[in-house]
Amino acid sequence: MPRTSAIECPGCPPLRALTTDALGLIKVVEVHGNPGILKVVERWGQPDASSGVLAASYADDKIEPLLAVARKNGSVEILNSLNGESLCNTHTKQFGLSDTSRQDDHIVGLHLLKTKGINLSSRVATLLLCMENGNGCLKSIPMSGVLHDSDIGSQMSFNVCSAGKILCSSLAKSENFALFGGKGVEVNTWDLGNCTRIWTAKSPRPNSLGLSPPPWFTAASFLSEEDHRKIAAGTNNHQVRLYDTSAQRRPVMSVDYRETPIKAVCPDLHGYKVYVGNASGDLGSFDIRTGKLLGGFTGKCSGSIRSIRKHPELSVIASCGPGGNRHAQPSATQVHDYDSAGDNETVEDEVLPSARSSEASKMSKRSKTKKLDKEELPTSDNGQVYETKETNEIKKRRSKIARQEDEDDGIGDTATQSEVEDGEKSSEKHGKRLKPKKRKVSA
Repeated sequence: MPRTSAIECPGCPPLRALTTDALGLIKVVEVHGNPGILKVVERWGQPDASSGVLAASYADDKIEPLLAVARKNGSVEILNSLNGESLCNTHTKQFGLSDTSRQDDHIVGLHLLKTKGINLSSRVATLLLCMENGNGCLKSIPMSGVLHDSDIGSQMSFNVCSAGKILCSSLAKSENFALFGGKGVEVNTWDLGNCTRIWTAKSPRPNSLGLSPPPWFTAASFLSEEDHRKIAAGTNNHQVRLYDTSAQRRPVMSVDYRETPIKAVCPDLHGYKVYVGNASGDLGSFDIRTGKLLGGFTGKCSGSIRSIRKHPELSVIASCGPGGNRHAQPSATQVHDYDSAGDNETVEDEVLPSARSSEASKMSKRSKTKKLDKEELPTSDNGQVYETKETNEIKKRRSKIARQEDEDDGIGDTATQSEVEDGEKSSEKHGKRLKPKKRKVSA
């Protein structure tokens, strides 16, 4: 008997996370105990579809941590992340970013500068904003409640692209560089000190047919805390691309992940991993040195994964997306231990449409058999069935349906007793019919 030992599983450590949704609510989610179960402990704001949160940024200040959110109606709000108190509320029209010719021009990039953008003594915060049309700005605003046009501080504006649609952005840890990408817009990096573009990616080499897909980036992030020249980006055609701006403009590595667009990219800033989430709720990790898929994480959201965050100290990552959890968790946010991701991924038991159709056909055949069984055959007083044309037709239909059921169940082509009897009778008749007649031969 082998010796065994029990290992205590501490479960998920106590965590607290902030999530936002399309109704404008900010939810405080906590997880405790073993197994870790997510629970919404607080909700800030009132549900309103017009004020849905499109982008959020968190500044982890030790004295007063702040949370900035950009809403669908164009407002930008700064809150105290400890109690949800609103410290500042402004609008993109005051920044001159909104395009009046476009009704769907929303904020897609919002970053609250941490290291040098927050001055609690003077109550001033610095924001980096970018709209879908490519208009961006770097602004310092005072946190004194509702702002007026005269309250807007220093401003530096720039235009990321002249055509296309911006879909993703990221800010380097040094907060001196930013990157942008989108539909019809190649990934490009900017120097925020001068508000100038310093690098633009180039499309991959054409395939054997001489075709190259148009740029369509849905997620992007810097890979290293110290080096802003390493970039990871996800595309709409389910590719994960790695760029080195100091080496070349084309991607140094490109790998495919599943079959749906990449919606979130999160680097392991202290290692050599990158975590990606796609539109079908899959979450996996790649080795950025070799491009090998290290493994996938169990559990899936019913929709897509829109955000991935790694804990700065613990070996834990969190992912969230729209809708509920397929495994009936109380929230769409999931917490994973990234050291537990293996090469083998779980496959859920799902009934395919073909299986459902075959099962339905079997049920219909069985109902037909029951219906035929209920048909009464004409019998004599002693219980013997009359051999008529109608009875023979019923027997043939019964034998045909029984043979089809046996084939569907995998039994094979086995003849029933009624078929054998019918075959013997037909063979006797056939033999009698083919038997040569005797002829008299005269002497």
